[in-house]
Order: sequence, then C-alpha cells, then structure tokens
Amino acid sequence: MKAVLSIAGSDSSGGAGIQADIKTIAAHGLFAETAITALTAQNTLGVAGVLDVDPGFVEAQIDAVFEDIRPDAVKVGMVSSSEIILAIARALERHGAANIVVDPVMVATSGARLIGEDAIETLKSRLLPLATVTTPNMPEAEVLCGFPVWDETSMGLAAHELAHATGAAVLVKGGHSDDRADDVLVVGEEPLWLRAPRIDTSNTHGTGCTLSSAVACGLALGYSIEQAVRSAKDYVHGALAAGLDLGRGSGPLDHMWEY
Repeated sequence: MKAVLSIAGSDSSGGAGIQADIKTIAAHGLFAETAITALTAQNTLGVAGVLDVDPGFVEAQIDAVFEDIRPDAVKVGMVSSSEIILAIARALERHGAANIVVDPVMVATSGARLIGEDAIETLKSRLLPLATVTTPNMPEAEVLCGFPVWDETSMGLAAHELAHATGAAVLVKGGHSDDRADDVLVVGEEPLWLRAPRIDTSNTHGTGCTLSSAVACGLALGYSIEQAVRSAKDYVHGALAAGLDLGRGSGPLDHMWEY
C-alpha cells in the first residue's frame, strides 16, 4: 500500500486540515500519515483559536514518519510561522522527499487568517521551491505574486510567474469565480485549462485541503502531474456534488461520496 504524509493543521470540526486529508487519502485506498503543525479550535462558523506546534516537534514528527514508513508523496498545508516552515523544509530536504504538494493555506473558508505576514516570504523562498505541485487559489496567488488575480488572464500569468520562480508545476484554482470552477495548470511553458461548472453549494469547508491531498494521492500512485490534478479535480467535484449539509456555516464535503 502506498503512503501519503500530510503536514498540516488540525481542524477540530473535521472538515479541513489533517482530518480532511486523512479522509481523502483513505478514500483513495492509500495509507495516511500525519505531522501536525497547529491545533485549531474551529467549526463551520469560523476559527476560534490557533495553537502552533513547536517547530522542533513538527520536525520530529516528520523524521519519525520517514524513518519507518516512508511516504510516497507529501502534502503540506497550514504552516503559520517562518520557524515551522524552516523546520519542514529542513526535514523534507534531509530525507529527500519526493512528490511534494504544497497548498499555500493563508485564509480559512470562514475568512480567518492562518499565516503570519513574515511567514509568506519564507514560504516563497524555502518551501515552494521544494514542491512538485503548488495549488494556490486566486487570493493566495495574488498574495504570492503581488498583483491582482481576478480573471483568466491574470490567473494564467500568476501560474506562469510562480512556476518560473519556484520550478514547480502550479495549479491556480478558479473556484472563487462566480459561476465557474475553471483552474489553470502550468507544467513547463504551456498553460492547461481544466474547466468545470461550479457546484451550487455553500458547503465548501476544506475544499483546498481535499484537492491538494488528492493530488498527492495521484502522484503517490504514479500518475503524471496532469493526471493527478485531473483525478483530484474529479474527486472534489463529486464530493461537493454529493450535497452533504452539516453545521450552521460553510459545511464540509462528503469525502466518502464514492462509497
């Protein structure tokens, strides 16, 4: 059985973060491993608190995983401080990790900020260059690139700039558009548009976490980057379309919709 390591924050409500990643990995028939970067007190209505894990202990978790059941892919999600980012980068470099998917989580679905300003530059300089694939949404791409990302032209430009700056494939997600869920993938030079209708639902808590961990699952299974992204997009589309409706705010996806 292939293994996938999720390095991310814990979501006490179970819809995003580590919990969403474990469900996604299990739904793909793979073995989930974790290194927790932060504890959050949150639910579908918002984030009440964040408690960072000591950077040295984040690194120790990653070491423990690689020294025993080596993961075939790694997903990195919520990293709230420069010190935690540096600890993750050191550990991944030390173990020669492959198939790394970085989801640059900056803001929760509820609008809560999940990363410090000082950490963004460290993310760009130390973690994104280690990635095989980076999966920012439109607001995250805007922060990383420093210019407005609001339409197809700017999405494509952002994907190109990030790909050239980091050497990684870049998927800029268009789910923040009003009526479409069109994403652009840059692997090399030519942009590839992955088009899909937008699912009419307010229950989107953990969508980005789910997509990035599904991409990591595809890479662990030996898919090409394009295949892994297409498969992940199909999986998330099904999880949204299943119509799960839990909680009083933006509810979670149905990660087990295929079962």
